[in-house]
Amino acid sequence: MSKVIALDKIAGVIKDGSAISVTTAGLVGFPEAVAEAIEKSFLGTGHPRDLTLMHSCGCGDGKDRGANRFGYEGMIKRLIAGHTGESPKLGKLMQENKIEAYLLPQGVMAHMWRHIAGKKMGVITKVGLRTFVDPRQTGGKVNDVTKEDLVKLLEIEGEEWLLYKNFPVDVAIIRGTYADEKGNVTFGKEPLFLEAISMAQAAKNNGGIVIAQVLDVVKNGTLNAQEVKVPGDYVDFIVKSPPEKHPQTKGTIYNPALSGEVKIPLNSLPPMELGARKIIARRAAVELKPNSIVNLGIGMPDGVANVASEEGVIEKISLTVELGTYGGMPASGLDFATAYNPEAIIDHQFQFDFYDGGGIDTAFLGASQIDQFGNVNVSKFGDRIVGPGGFINISQNSKEVIFCGTFTAGGFDAEVKDGELRIIKEGKIKKFVENVDHITYSGEFGSKTKQSVIFVTERAVFKLREEGGLELIEIAPGVDLKKDILGQMEFEPHISEDLKTMSSDMFNEKWNKLKI
Repeated sequence: MSKVIALDKIAGVIKDGSAISVTTAGLVGFPEAVAEAIEKSFLGTGHPRDLTLMHSCGCGDGKDRGANRFGYEGMIKRLIAGHTGESPKLGKLMQENKIEAYLLPQGVMAHMWRHIAGKKMGVITKVGLRTFVDPRQTGGKVNDVTKEDLVKLLEIEGEEWLLYKNFPVDVAIIRGTYADEKGNVTFGKEPLFLEAISMAQAAKNNGGIVIAQVLDVVKNGTLNAQEVKVPGDYVDFIVKSPPEKHPQTKGTIYNPALSGEVKIPLNSLPPMELGARKIIARRAAVELKPNSIVNLGIGMPDGVANVASEEGVIEKISLTVELGTYGGMPASGLDFATAYNPEAIIDHQFQFDFYDGGGIDTAFLGASQIDQFGNVNVSKFGDRIVGPGGFINISQNSKEVIFCGTFTAGGFDAEVKDGELRIIKEGKIKKFVENVDHITYSGEFGSKTKQSVIFVTERAVFKLREEGGLELIEIAPGVDLKKDILGQMEFEPHISEDLKTMSSDMFNEKWNKLKI
C-alpha cells in the first residue's frame, strides 16, 4: 500500500499535544511544504495545537518560512532548539512568555535523537560547562514560564559533566530528494543529510510517526540501495513537494554545486572589497596552518575562505561546516551551512562526534561581546535571545579558536588606505565589556584547558592568557592605542611587552603575503 499522502491531508495525522522534530539548517533540509500545510490547518481549524517543536539548528528565513510557520500562540506550547535567530515569530512568543523555551547547543541536539532512539537517559557531555546552559546559570531556559530542568550537573569520577535529559518524539518530519512507494528515501539533490536517519529512528522507537517530504516518488525497486539514507521501514507518510517549497537553501532553489553533483571554478567567486571585514579575514587567515581541518562560523569568519581562495592557499587546508561538509568552499550569506564543491558530506550528528572529540584544528567564529575574563557572547542581544547554534560545541572543543569581529558596532565605519586603517565613524556599541550578557564561550574553561584563543578585530588583536583575561598583542597601523583601542573598551587588558604593529602589507589592495 502506498505511503503517499496529499499535502492537505498531512496535518490530520498529527495529534494535538504532539512533540514534533524537524530537520533544518536555515531552510536547508527543512520540510517547508509540510510545515505550510500544518500552518494552514491551524489557522483554519485551530488544530494541531499545543505542540512541542524541536530542531537542532537555526530554522527559518527571518520572515515567514521555516519555524515561523509554527509561530502562533496556542499552536506551540514548548520550543527546544539550538537557535531561533531566523524565526522571529517564535522569538516574539518567547519574549512575551507565551511559550516555554529552551535553547541548547546544536551538537547536543544533533546527538540527542540517537540517544532517544536507543532509549538512553540523555546526552552526557562536557559541552556547555560554565556557559549559560550550565544549570548553575540558566540551564538553557530563556524565559520566566520555562520551569522544568532539562540539564543537570553531574560529577563522575571527580570530573564535572552535564546531562541533557532526553525527551519524547511523537512526529519526525524529515526531507529527502526521492522516495519509492515503500518510503525508502534518497538525498541526491540535498546539500546536507542532517540528522534525518537518527530523528526517524527516535520517532519510531518512541511509538511515533515519520513524515518524509520529497521532490518525487518513484516505483519500488528503482532506487540504488547504497543511496538510500532512510529505510522505508521508518517512514509512515510521504509528501510530494513542489520545487519552490523544497529549496536547497534560503537563497537557492537548486544549485548542483551545493549538492556535490557538479564542480564550479571557485575563482569565479567575486573577491571581497577591501575594508574592515577583509582586514579581519586576512589577519585571521594568518593563523591557518597547512593540512589543517578548519571550521568557519557564520558572518565575519566566512571571509576567511574568500581570503584563502584569493591568496591561493585554499587547497592546502580542509574547510568544514558543522552540518557535515568537507572540502570545497563553505557558502556564505543565504546559502550558509552548505558548501560549493564539497568533497564529502556526512550526517550532522557524526560531524559533531568528530568536533566534540577535538578534531578541529582551528575554528574561526564570530563574537558579539567579549569581556575582561575572555568570555564571549553570541547568543543574547539585549532582551533578544537567539541561542548558541553550534558555537558552544565548536569553541569549547577546537584545538585553536580565532574569534573575529569589528571592535565596535552600531554605525561603525572605517576605510583602508595607504597601508593604514582610518576610523571614519566609531560604533555606538562597545563590544569589549566588563561582563557579557550571556556566556556562550567560557574564558575560564578555555584558560583551564590551556586552549589557544585569539581575538581578531580590524584594529587590534588579543590573546587569552593562561592566567585568565585578555592580552593585547597587536594593533593596526594608523590607529591610536589610547583613543581608538583602550578608549573604546570598558576594561583595561594586559598589554604585551612585545606589542606589535600589524603588517602594513595587509592593508593594501593586493596582499599576496599569505603563506601556509
